[in-house]
Amino acid sequence: MLSDKEIQRYDRQMILPSFGKEKQEKLKAAAVLVIGAGGLGCPALQYLAAAGIGRIGIVDGDSVDASNLHRQILYNDADLGENKAAKAAEKISRINPFVKTDIYAEHLTTENALEIISGYDIVLDGTDNFPTRYLINDACVILGKANVFASISEFSAQIAIFNSAKSAQRGVNYRDLYPNPPLPGEVPSCAEAGVIGALPGIAGTAQAMECIKLITGIGTPLIDKLWIFDALNNNSTLIELSLDPAQAPINTLINYQMFCGQERDIVEISAAAFKTSTQLFELIDVRTPDKHALKNIGGINIPLENLQERVKDLDPSKHYVLYCSSGNKSKTASEVLLKNGFNNVLSLKGGVTNFD
Repeated sequence: MLSDKEIQRYDRQMILPSFGKEKQEKLKAAAVLVIGAGGLGCPALQYLAAAGIGRIGIVDGDSVDASNLHRQILYNDADLGENKAAKAAEKISRINPFVKTDIYAEHLTTENALEIISGYDIVLDGTDNFPTRYLINDACVILGKANVFASISEFSAQIAIFNSAKSAQRGVNYRDLYPNPPLPGEVPSCAEAGVIGALPGIAGTAQAMECIKLITGIGTPLIDKLWIFDALNNNSTLIELSLDPAQAPINTLINYQMFCGQERDIVEISAAAFKTSTQLFELIDVRTPDKHALKNIGGINIPLENLQERVKDLDPSKHYVLYCSSGNKSKTASEVLLKNGFNNVLSLKGGVTNFD
């Protein structure tokens, strides 16, 4: 039941045609889990809370960083260094005191995913890495939970609802669209490619809207559909998704770091250790030439995609330190050299971003 104060708070959406008190009570009875309180999660959390979702779980093991503030709009300078899940819960309690929040100040893992997700009706995927996306997908399939998904890349956003069956057959899931993850370093992160803050705001808000539609039964949710929005040119595409008949049944969780090729024995060196080392290193910047020109710490520039063909130009007897913007591409590049017989290869931890 809604209290008088709740009825007053939600009046503007309750007077909508075909919405009313019944739909508002469905929102109050619902439990939504938001995994990732970052660029996507921040706007989604605000609108879910404001709409009156009764219980919201927030999963995030990261702390607020200064580089987050231009797009993760729940946070400000006073929150730097604080856990995102805890701070997000604090902020949305101010937006709507009628919403109950559950805080999971940890990363979602194979060990905790099923236990955490099982207590919620809908999962909203606000993550930014492939191992966790596949983990969320598989856990939702096993538990029979709808997965409201979004991702962004440069100026484009993708939004979909996975694992929500429209009939007796199973719903389309993330693996139907992407059976295999990209190679490590093939898809740049926001730290490497950059992001306009308003874009995850659009995508995260769309995720919140899709959650509301699923819970209340209004409109046509993006079930088995992929909406692609190009913010730079205002182009919008809606793609019908279909089941992959070759997809194997998903019955158990796996090692997703290994599945995505991100579990490898790469040795890193910190900026501090590099600066104080007496070892003679050759530096290789594996970013694109434009990023090398914008900021570099010396050495030669061999973009990751050209490294394999340039291996013959390098000396296996030398000690190499590879670097990029954040330390991810340089790990992949280190693996390329290691596979080609180079034994003295280090990856600069944190990349040039953390090199002052």
